[in-house]
Amino acid sequence: TPEEIERLTVDEDLSDIERAVYLLSAGQDVQGTSVIANLPFLMRQNPTETLRRVLPKVREALHVAGVEMQLTAAMSFLTILQDESVSIHAYTHSFLQVILLHLEHRDTGVSNAWLETLLSVIEVLPKETLRHEILNPLVSKAQLSQTVQSRLVSCKILGKLTNKFDAHTIKREILPLVKSLCQDVEYEVRSCMCRQLENIAQGIGTELTKSVVLPELIELSRDEGSSVRLAAFETLVNLLDIFDTDDRSQTILPLVKSFCEKSFKADESILISLSFHLGKLCHGLYGIFTPDQHLRFLEFYKKLCTLGLQQENGHNENQIPPQILEQEKKYISVRKNCAYNFPAMIVFVDPKNFHMELYSTFFCLCHDPEVPVRYTIAICFYEVSKLLNSGVYLIHKELITLLQDESLEVLDALIDHLPEILELMSTGGESSVQENKLSSLPDLIPALTAAEQRAAASLKWRTHEKLLQKYACLPHVISSDQIYYRFLQRMFTIMMTNNVLPVQKAASRTLCIFLRYNRKQEQRHEVIQKLIEQLGQGKSYWNRLRFLDTCEFIIEIFSKSFFCKYFFLPAIELTHDPVANVRMKLCYLLPKVKSTLKIPADKHLLQQLEMCVRKLLCQEKDKDVLAIVKRTVLELDRMEMSMDAFQKKFYEKDLLDQEKEREELLLLEMEQLEKEKQQNDGRPMSDKMFEKKRRDTKTPTQSLPKNIPISVPGPSSVTPSTSKEIKKSKLIRSQSFNNQAFHAKYGNLEKCASKSSTTGYTTSVSGLGKTSVLSLTDDSFRTRNASSVPSSFSPNTPLPSTSRGTGNSVDPKSSGSKDTQPRKATLKSRKSNP
Repeated sequence: TPEEIERLTVDEDLSDIERAVYLLSAGQDVQGTSVIANLPFLMRQNPTETLRRVLPKVREALHVAGVEMQLTAAMSFLTILQDESVSIHAYTHSFLQVILLHLEHRDTGVSNAWLETLLSVIEVLPKETLRHEILNPLVSKAQLSQTVQSRLVSCKILGKLTNKFDAHTIKREILPLVKSLCQDVEYEVRSCMCRQLENIAQGIGTELTKSVVLPELIELSRDEGSSVRLAAFETLVNLLDIFDTDDRSQTILPLVKSFCEKSFKADESILISLSFHLGKLCHGLYGIFTPDQHLRFLEFYKKLCTLGLQQENGHNENQIPPQILEQEKKYISVRKNCAYNFPAMIVFVDPKNFHMELYSTFFCLCHDPEVPVRYTIAICFYEVSKLLNSGVYLIHKELITLLQDESLEVLDALIDHLPEILELMSTGGESSVQENKLSSLPDLIPALTAAEQRAAASLKWRTHEKLLQKYACLPHVISSDQIYYRFLQRMFTIMMTNNVLPVQKAASRTLCIFLRYNRKQEQRHEVIQKLIEQLGQGKSYWNRLRFLDTCEFIIEIFSKSFFCKYFFLPAIELTHDPVANVRMKLCYLLPKVKSTLKIPADKHLLQQLEMCVRKLLCQEKDKDVLAIVKRTVLELDRMEMSMDAFQKKFYEKDLLDQEKEREELLLLEMEQLEKEKQQNDGRPMSDKMFEKKRRDTKTPTQSLPKNIPISVPGPSSVTPSTSKEIKKSKLIRSQSFNNQAFHAKYGNLEKCASKSSTTGYTTSVSGLGKTSVLSLTDDSFRTRNASSVPSSFSPNTPLPSTSRGTGNSVDPKSSGSKDTQPRKATLKSRKSNP
């Protein structure tokens, strides 16, 4: 109504302080609550006027305020304390009495909110203020004559005050109150005070804890109230480190045994707490168990791990009584806690006894019918693997089981440490064969591929992305051929067909790492050609964008010379792309592209880059792309070029790049040696021999950060270690001049490489003292037997044309918003204009 509108209207000319005073005096409750929520801002702006004019009105409003305003005030007072808007003295004078006044509000939620604020204030108040304003009034508020709420508040305040006073004051003034509350007639008060005994024990020291706190805990552990006994048990477990061996063996151990024996007869909530603290209990009491006690405790844990499973039946959930369902939920929590404590139990029994004592329990937890239990054991799987060390082969089958789990939550938990787990499996298992990594685990690759397909088929793309990122560890776990035939084509498929950009980028990066560690040159060149033709020259602009992402990963993972040799020209050719988005993305990438060049060896490539940039500046019609081109030109002009010789300012980067380059050359040498060995012995060179060769040729004096993520360690600096290796290396490189050209299917690669260097790939290798030349025309590049090539990489597979004309061929991504026609678009929003 007009009257209500007039009553709720506030003069716009009022200052913040005046408006706050007016609303607290004459406004509605919602307006007053808004002012109180804004109190920290007013305190920062004008503390003096806020304290003088606004705070008295706040006090008046709180006397009759509802729950919402009270909760808002408690939060605002806490924020003012944390902001340090006023001094502690001023805060104590203005706010402390208001907080203390509302501590015993009839609403429990409001009372707890004010209590939390007070406990934070206690941390910063001086001792004298604490004594006069809080401790002295507490003596009367902790009496039996006060309300239960008042006594509960007193318990929590006492727990906080203990750390603020000296031992003498605590013994004389605080401990009598603590004892009184521990013997309160209400079980809620006894339980609350019991939970504060941990803080009190840490404040009074070991001697007083033994003489005062321990007797109270022993008495409370025998209390008639189950919640009090539970609080006493949990406090004892948390204080185990304080007590000496005698106290543990003579006092605490009997209590724990009694608690465990009675737990199955008591409420299931006690079992939940017991199962959760079991690991800490085993650690704290380790060394004082007799063999019989040790065995009984272990059997108790095993019993908890299968609790509720014996009662499984085929009834429908709708037919089960509610109390039974509630009990089953508690049993699930118990088994979940047992899974959480499993690593601690391995330490308890000693990893050497795992197979005999705990393997069957581990098997049950990995096959538990409930997802939370399997999820928890999947989280612990890496810790279990580390503890087992050389016995890790014992849990190979359980790894496969969890990888094949029907729940993606379990898979997501497992893959967090998948690279470390697989590394332990491949190096720590006693049954692992020297000549073949993970040969004792034949189901690993099918399980990994099935896990990826299951993640891809779900809507949980983050799990899929994480899994693809973790697959980057596979070159250090399984052979190069296994990756090539089982995983590499799948990465291509994801890059070409998946609709989630982070997933596509994860697949692209992992594919680049697979390529980086591929052991066969012919396979490497097939992958490179596929990247260039199907992505860089693809009919869909979306694929060409992914090609630029791939180029960025290539720059990061490979050496500069590798990028210049294979990807430099295909990348800068996209300056002529008909889609503005592609040209725009390329402009952002150009500084990184330029950073791969070395002068004077790559002077011709620099000229081509400059020519492409000039064309963009002169011919670009899209205003958004042109603006980015201009910014990119300024950035390119400011860049300092890297020289062939080492420069001081680029020393570390150049050294890292040389390490990458040397390892790429090492792959070529290893392949040639493998061929020679096959000719001589008819046996292939193993991955172990390659790793040994790589280690033997490392430069021991260099220790540099790795440029590849933790799951894929970066290459190490290598130098030929003997004159024989130097001669062999020279021989391999010189032989490449006499070989024939590539098969026709490598035509584009040859064209790309020939543009990069007319005489071959020139690189200065430290330790050789001369410039070595490596041509692309090596015997190892010749076409393999077609029968051994998968259909995806078959020479007969038609490859896309190098031109990106607007033909009639159909592409999965070339319709709708991702068609092949030129359009104007920005990176943030793709605007199609067919």
